Amino acid sequence: MTVSRFRTILYLVAAIVALAGLADATYLSVQAFTGETLSCGGSPDCFRVLGSSYSKVGGIPVALVGALAYFSVFSLATFAAFGYARARILLIPIIVAMFLATLWFLYVQAFVLHAYCRYCLFSAALTFLLAGLVIAVPSSQER
Repeated sequence: MTVSRFRTILYLVAAIVALAGLADATYLSVQAFTGETLSCGGSPDCFRVLGSSYSKVGGIPVALVGALAYFSVFSLATFAAFGYARARILLIPIIVAMFLATLWFLYVQAFVLHAYCRYCLFSAALTFLLAGLVIAVPSSQER
């Protein structure tokens, strides 16, 4: 398998992972705007996390910011898979920002709220996976 084909496959996998994250974040955004109750399997932790003051920044649900980030990653990873170098360059800082935000929110859940949201943990796993995929992409100088 050539480096170019391997890179394309990794970017396509990243786009699919980003779609899963987009679905998760969109679901949480809709819940935040409508006030609907989530089905968290009867776990009160989910409600404590999503109802906390940490779930909004300036009145905007964090899930909406996540949905925009996942949509950006999906779009850029798709363009990168088709060879657009600028998309590759823009993809890295977005995923780094998502990774750092994920670390912060995991800290908040573990040490501040002492509660875990299953949807948030799923999003964290997807973000870690995206970071790993971007790290695994061979650089352009390799042949």
